[in-house]
Amino acid sequence: MPVNRSALSFAAASLLLAVPAYGQTPRSKPVTQAEVDAITRDAILIDTHNDVPSNTIDGYDIATPSKNETDLPRMKGFLGAEFFSVYVSANYVEGNHSANRALQMIDTVKTDIIAKYPNEFLFSTTAADIEQAHKEHKIAALMGIEGGHAIEDSLRLLRDFYTLGVRYMTLTHFNTNNWADSQGDVDDPKVPHHNGLTPFGKDVVREMNRLGMMVDISHTADKTFYDALEVTTAPLIASHSSCRAISPHTRNMTDDMIKALAKNGGVIQISFGCDFLSERYYTYGKEHASDMQTMIAALRKIDDPKARGEAMAKMRTEAAAKNPPATLADVVAHIDHAVKVGGIDHVGIGTDFDGVGCVPSDLASYAMFPNLTRALLEKGYSAEDIKKIYGGNLLRVMRAVEKRAQELKGMPAIETVMPGTKTISEF
Repeated sequence: MPVNRSALSFAAASLLLAVPAYGQTPRSKPVTQAEVDAITRDAILIDTHNDVPSNTIDGYDIATPSKNETDLPRMKGFLGAEFFSVYVSANYVEGNHSANRALQMIDTVKTDIIAKYPNEFLFSTTAADIEQAHKEHKIAALMGIEGGHAIEDSLRLLRDFYTLGVRYMTLTHFNTNNWADSQGDVDDPKVPHHNGLTPFGKDVVREMNRLGMMVDISHTADKTFYDALEVTTAPLIASHSSCRAISPHTRNMTDDMIKALAKNGGVIQISFGCDFLSERYYTYGKEHASDMQTMIAALRKIDDPKARGEAMAKMRTEAAAKNPPATLADVVAHIDHAVKVGGIDHVGIGTDFDGVGCVPSDLASYAMFPNLTRALLEKGYSAEDIKKIYGGNLLRVMRAVEKRAQELKGMPAIETVMPGTKTISEF
């Protein structure tokens, strides 16, 4: 049977036209405020990484207007769900204080945020809880541990944290732990590395699958990411990472990583940290890092808190003049690139608010998200596309992780212990 090449060419062209060309076809008509307002109202904006608990644990009241990015007045009406970061600094590893710090961070989320403002926040652990909070016009409050050293090499502690409500864990922070390599010190010859995940680290991933806790690969070394991808039977997330093709920071994901994450069903949650967004900002910061560290160390020696705060603010202002922050356009560029590489169903938002030194001035709070909505609409994204990016994709991942946990419900808990860990009979 002869082949009609003209017909095939026409069919191929028709198929190409039917595929959304994200970011390639700017809107021909102006975006209306009504469109922006409708998305603000209907979308469930889920931020998978916010570090404000590091402030509330020291006494900050989240209802008080903040000089940083996060406060209740600017969350209300814009934010649908917040994953509060249970951040455990690497210095708590010394003396085995990591789990203690994690417990205190969990308590500040539950006590100083949720219990203190029950009319504004709904403690949540599932995708259904997030949707219920949206119906009640509340902000769903969830938790994610940042730094796998928090479990102190114990699957029992991992299970305890899940019971307390933690629904994701970042396998590493900037520090390599006893079972997973971090990107933060991968080139440090003084740090023992594992070439990704150790056998125990792989069991951590398996147990997280069994529990229904999302595995977060932000901050991990590339090999750790690929090891986790090989082991997991549920979608992964990158809770606060952007695109390495645009900014070379190793906290960002390569195109191959984004493709692999999408194939796994996971999501990359775009971070708003300036060095993750802008190659210019990142390069300048890297070149002047030692000078900044010297200045900060000197300022920290100022005894008077008010004078110290004023000096810090002056330093930031001067630094911003020399190295201007990233912009809203940079955020759009990362979202657009991630969509082109991984697909519209595999991109989300993980701001890193209150956890980085710089964010775009036109996206410096949740109240400014209408700016991003407008920019994405002007770029050619539909309202449904934006709702996926803002929260729909993360909800899908949560449901998949919950479903996988149900499938594994009859499986016994993994009882592996770290090599070298003493059993009770050895004490």
